[in-house]
Amino acid sequence: MARWAHACLLLLLMVILGGSWTAVNALTFPQHYTIMHWARRIEQEIDRVLQHISGAQQLKGIYLEKKKHFSLVRNNPRDIVEKVATDIERLLAKKRKALERLASEAERLQKEHRWQDGIKDGEDIDSQMSLKLDFVYDPSFKNQVNYSHTAVQIPTDIYKGAPVILNELNWTQALERVFIENSRDDPSLLWQAFGSATGVTRYYPAAPWRAPDKIDLYDVRRRPWYIQGASSPKDMVILVDVSGSVSGLTLKLIKASVTEMLDTLSDDDYVNVARFNEKAEAVVPCFDHLVQANVRNKKIFKEAVQQMQAKGTTDYKSGFHFAFNQLLNKTNVPRANCNKIIMLFTDGGEDRAQDIFEQYNWPNKTVRVFTFSVGQHNYDVTPLQWIACSNKGYYFEIRSICAIRINTQEYLDVLGRPMVLAGRIAKQVQWTNVYQDALGLGLVVTGTMPVFNLTVNGDSQNQLILGVMGVDVHLDELKRLTPQYKLGANGYIFAIDPNGYVLMHPNLQPREEDLPEQVTLDFLDAEVEDSSKQEIRRQMIDGRSGDMTIKTLIKSMDERYIDDVTRMYTWTPINDTDYSLGLVLPPYSEHYIQADLSDVMLQLQYLQSLLPNSFESAGHVFLAPRDYCRRLHISENNTQFLVDFLSLMVEISPESEDCDQGLIHNLILDSGILWQLATRVWQNKDLGTYGFLALFASTNGGVTRVYPNMAAESWDEDPEPLNSNFYRRSLDNKGYIFRAPTRTSMDDLLISENGTVGILVTTAVEVAFGSKTMKPAVVGVKLDLEAWVDKFKILASNVSDSRQAAHKCGPSRSCEMDCEVNSDDLLCYLIDDGGFLVMSNQRDHWKKVGLFFGEVDPYLMFALYNNSIYSRHQTFQYQSACEPTASSHTGAAHRGFYVPSIADFLSLAWWTSAAAWSILQQFLYGVMYSSWFTTADVWAESADSKGSSSCVTVYSQFYFTNTTNSFNVLQDCGNCSRLFHAKRIENTNLLFVVAETLPCSSCEIEKLLPVRTKSQEENPCDVLNSARYRKGPDKCFDYNSEENTSQCGSAHSLHCPLPALLLVQLFLIYLILRS
Repeated sequence: MARWAHACLLLLLMVILGGSWTAVNALTFPQHYTIMHWARRIEQEIDRVLQHISGAQQLKGIYLEKKKHFSLVRNNPRDIVEKVATDIERLLAKKRKALERLASEAERLQKEHRWQDGIKDGEDIDSQMSLKLDFVYDPSFKNQVNYSHTAVQIPTDIYKGAPVILNELNWTQALERVFIENSRDDPSLLWQAFGSATGVTRYYPAAPWRAPDKIDLYDVRRRPWYIQGASSPKDMVILVDVSGSVSGLTLKLIKASVTEMLDTLSDDDYVNVARFNEKAEAVVPCFDHLVQANVRNKKIFKEAVQQMQAKGTTDYKSGFHFAFNQLLNKTNVPRANCNKIIMLFTDGGEDRAQDIFEQYNWPNKTVRVFTFSVGQHNYDVTPLQWIACSNKGYYFEIRSICAIRINTQEYLDVLGRPMVLAGRIAKQVQWTNVYQDALGLGLVVTGTMPVFNLTVNGDSQNQLILGVMGVDVHLDELKRLTPQYKLGANGYIFAIDPNGYVLMHPNLQPREEDLPEQVTLDFLDAEVEDSSKQEIRRQMIDGRSGDMTIKTLIKSMDERYIDDVTRMYTWTPINDTDYSLGLVLPPYSEHYIQADLSDVMLQLQYLQSLLPNSFESAGHVFLAPRDYCRRLHISENNTQFLVDFLSLMVEISPESEDCDQGLIHNLILDSGILWQLATRVWQNKDLGTYGFLALFASTNGGVTRVYPNMAAESWDEDPEPLNSNFYRRSLDNKGYIFRAPTRTSMDDLLISENGTVGILVTTAVEVAFGSKTMKPAVVGVKLDLEAWVDKFKILASNVSDSRQAAHKCGPSRSCEMDCEVNSDDLLCYLIDDGGFLVMSNQRDHWKKVGLFFGEVDPYLMFALYNNSIYSRHQTFQYQSACEPTASSHTGAAHRGFYVPSIADFLSLAWWTSAAAWSILQQFLYGVMYSSWFTTADVWAESADSKGSSSCVTVYSQFYFTNTTNSFNVLQDCGNCSRLFHAKRIENTNLLFVVAETLPCSSCEIEKLLPVRTKSQEENPCDVLNSARYRKGPDKCFDYNSEENTSQCGSAHSLHCPLPALLLVQLFLIYLILRS
């Protein structure tokens, strides 16, 4: 009986298992030919419907019909680039003339000024500083200004009542007349400014100062334009004493001082930082030579300096050995090759290291040595004074936080001596890198000229620099000199400086405003780097002319996509500057359309198509916001801009001298052409039948028409076609370009007014005029996602397919799964060429359309990348700010006294806890060092700020490889595996992916994301390998035989006075409580 029961149980298990096995086998992964068949059906349906409804072919015919109304003009790259270079040269020459007048007048005014020791700040000077001015808004300055006066800015940490400041205000007041005369001679002049070596800034026109915080930390002497104009480039080694005696507050002060010192360096300078006790070593171990003082390297140094710890004994000789070897070795390592400087930060010592100076530096003294006695101590400072005075340097004391900023920048006065003594030969105009203007003007470059003290002390010429004169040039001024609209959407002018940084480029779009640093975007980072572009960059830096046609990769404007394109590069130097200018043209921009609408009646007919009463029948019109006429002001409201344009055309003719006839004629021609497209083609189509939400077209002439009119309510594309991603990408790609709404995993789904999502599909209109081929327009549709997902699932299924009718599943045979019926078991996707989800057969993916596919199915995206279906291009942003991360690292020895950051200064909690100790400390030190300090108590933000921490942002773009367009892959994860098939959809930018649902989550993969942040930078050693070619200034002023080096510092230090410290602390607490 038991055997019979056991046999029945086995039979039952076999039946159950057999049934399960049959059920499992009934559904199989689709065969290769099946998926290929689905892909062809999708291709054919896309092409059939879009050809029928978009009007691309009809628009091509309309352009051919209108050929008599325009001509094709050839773009000659060499002529264009040389003309623009000449125009920029003339523009900058006018600014140079203004600078020369200002510098000459400033030197005369200061020479004639009679110094007043007894000047009081309550006299005439105070009334000048506190004038109540009336301001008017000037769009050229993007600010409220007053053209009758100058304004003055003085850093918070400078005592405004000091005689040197009051005298400075007195004689610079007369510059107001020169500023005004310059502005009358050249109305295009923007900010004119004099930055004084004392820290005073006088600028014109007067404008309210934009202090970013309640405490104004702006100091002109730390601005890029001042640093570049005040001295020649520098090779600097910073030596930091980390012996055991340097601990607690002193070590904190040294770290903060080194950080401030690094901020006085620009991209023309080279630097290394070393710590020493019994031996010396670089704080960044693999920086075995000087490196460029760019943003990235300075950040690496600042982070390394914060990790220094104090131990051992002091040996100056080890430190100086290291420094001189760095500065004097004859290797081919790039450097500034001008001023050679050693900066020694220490608490003090007895050794003078004389034998080291005899070995390396005497008698010529080609290296200057500056010494800094840091902290409160009783050490004899005479050796430090001797070291500085014996090596053409200067001795400084930093007893407290108050003295850091001023004492780490005054060495520039010493470096300026040879420049002053050189006289007229050193009066050179220099042009800066791009940076953010402090008064909100935006991205500017500044022309600078040093201003010298021409007074004579007895028989000796004064050797002090008075300051730097500066004149701003907004980048838009340079862009206006380029024939942007003749170059097409993907043609552009760019310019670079001797460091290879761009000052004009379409991708020069800083992600953060008010950056304290210069905007240093290298040409090779603005584009996708390759060997051809490296050679172009080198030739441009060397000031040579040339041209080259190359196959290259380019990034889209939104930096989400990469395209493989052909481009012609042409370049030439800009005379009398260090800049070089380049032109980039795609093949289809070798010619441009120039309309000739001399027929007034035809003009009126086409202009009528822009009237709002035509929108209901022919679709809404958007106008590119261009400078068509002087009297037409660009408005952010495009509808208002269109109305203003039409109103102006009623008053004046397109041929008016106030208007750009070429721009307006092209605009009117294109408006008429698109009106005919809408009335001939679009009005006859039932969009709902085809699953479309809208039809649209954009032209190079600046017109975009969207049909029907109601679709314009949800239209959020740029009204300037040349700045539109869909327009630019369509020109560079064949076929249909799909683009889902741009979004991230944190965004809500973008829903249109009828409750669905719109997918843009665009294609360029290519027109052949004889042997000349052009792409004057782009047409497109907006798909209704819901309707097209249903269509997609049907096209990728066995439903209504006679070829597969015999393959229906039955009880005794297996059948292939499809995307319609088997969505629970089979994943079907359409992904674009950047790796973003366009369509899916999964219901829960409705809200994921537009997301990067690595966030939808990270394992499958990694498999697509790992099997070379996608390639990846990465760029790194080194100026990012991220949330701080907890750290277990501690400083050297005991903290002793916390050195506050700017965030701490603005923190009431810190002030209340630290005020008592700070006052006591200053009182005790003030008794010992009773000198009067002339600055307010201010602290600059340091690298160990408790606010945001620095990090690296990695931007990735994915793109199709140039391998086969069909892939069968088994993704093996060890414990699990799944099949997937990927097939390119011909004549589109889509990838059709069919995969089993098994997630294979046990796979160890790299999660691919388009943007990610890293709390720490790449290996610093990689920086050395990635150093790029650059060229420093041609002239160097680092030596003059007449220099008087007897003024080299004394044992008098700057301290915060007790009354001033108390008043500042109480005032800051009052401000914080009020806010």
